[in-house]
Amino acid sequence: MADVAQLAGVSSQTVSRVSNGDAAVVESTRRKVLDAMKELGYRPNSAARALKRGEFRAIGVITMGLSSTGNVRTLEAIAGSASRAGYAVTLIPLDAPTQDNVRGAFTRLDELAVDAVVLIMEVHLLDTAALTLPPHVKVVVVDSDATGRFPVVDTDQRQGARTAVQHLLDLGHGTVWHVAGPEESFAAGRRADAWEAVLREEGRKVPPVLRGDWTPESGYEAGLRLAAEAAACTAVFVANDQMALGVLRAFHERGVRVPEDVSVVGFDDIAEASSFIPPLTTIRQDFAQVGELCVDAALRELRGETVTGVRLVPTTLVERASTGAPGRGAGAR
Repeated sequence: MADVAQLAGVSSQTVSRVSNGDAAVVESTRRKVLDAMKELGYRPNSAARALKRGEFRAIGVITMGLSSTGNVRTLEAIAGSASRAGYAVTLIPLDAPTQDNVRGAFTRLDELAVDAVVLIMEVHLLDTAALTLPPHVKVVVVDSDATGRFPVVDTDQRQGARTAVQHLLDLGHGTVWHVAGPEESFAAGRRADAWEAVLREEGRKVPPVLRGDWTPESGYEAGLRLAAEAAACTAVFVANDQMALGVLRAFHERGVRVPEDVSVVGFDDIAEASSFIPPLTTIRQDFAQVGELCVDAALRELRGETVTGVRLVPTTLVERASTGAPGRGAGAR
């Protein structure tokens, strides 16, 4: 820093102010300092500056892996929002949802020096009293029932599922079958609960739940079972678009036409949903807003604000060609 100051003809304090992005430095002086830094190959020591300020300008993210569409798109949104706020993101993926793994992830992030942590969890883990987190770490949770302990940001899963089921009932279907996600998933549970609630409110028969694991393969297996119920099943709400893809394949193989024989609605609105055959009617999640709200909550906590409760992001119905009025395929059956 002294060498840069001497070459630029300024004080070391001025070099420090330029390094820290102080807007009060005169532009001509800033340019001289930056030119001197470039000539001498000088780069500020970010670790030393972080220790001096007591902040690291980094947000940690702990997630249950990167195979889930929701997790990947939420992570992408968090990274983008953090970058715009001048923060880096450190990712710790977990291979199993155990308390020891979560504690170990927090320990690693503490060693890597982050200011806040976003948890993207889909398991019943954080409500247990045995799990203790570092008291100094600011935490935001995505998709978890951690209400009361940490601020929570989530898609309004129930509203999205209710919209999907009501759409099918409004088309004239007598009831709606459901291919649910795995039992340990909070999102799958909320969607299944909302599906059943709408049917009961409308006085409709509640068919047995078919359960998958978010993959197209599990949707295909469920679709084969649904195809065998062709006389009773005219509408299906599938808990995510990947499983809906498997359902559509099974229907195609069994000669069940969509939407003439059975209408299908998915959830997520993945990029490929409009290219399914037929293009998939689905519930769109706003992952970008979820990520932005996560970073916003973390930064507010870092500023000393009290951030509590759940912030829900609304979903929207995207109508495509996979849904229609029932009865058009009755004769073919």
